Amino acid sequence: MYFGKKYETARPGGSVADERRAILRRHLIYYLRVWDTATDQLLGHIVDINTDGLMLISEKPIETGKPFDLEIRCQGIAGAPETIRFAAVSRWSNNDVNSAFYDTGFQLVDPSEEILEPIRQMIRQYGFGD
Repeated sequence: MYFGKKYETARPGGSVADERRAILRRHLIYYLRVWDTATDQLLGHIVDINTDGLMLISEKPIETGKPFDLEIRCQGIAGAPETIRFAAVSRWSNNDVNSAFYDTGFQLVDPSEEILEPIRQMIRQYGFGD
């Protein structure tokens, strides 16, 4: 859900959100799992990601406006387990096209280069090319 300026419209064939997006989203070919470190519960799976944020798909709705400490757990190139820990705030949440699931957008909170570089590597490793 986009809360922009009242009556803001996009060009024909586009959307306001697409025009406002400064960083290209990368859709992943492998849905990586994301955990809430406060509860050690699986929060959802990454649908798309960039260096500003990510979108998760989950079975339960996720509260918006809430800060989270998140962790992506995946296998590295050599097959060893890897984790990426970062802070994010949930910005929006909607039903997915499949009404049994929910899509939630998260914005990274002050990500350091230590966080951004593994995210870039993950995008290169799992993402579709342009």
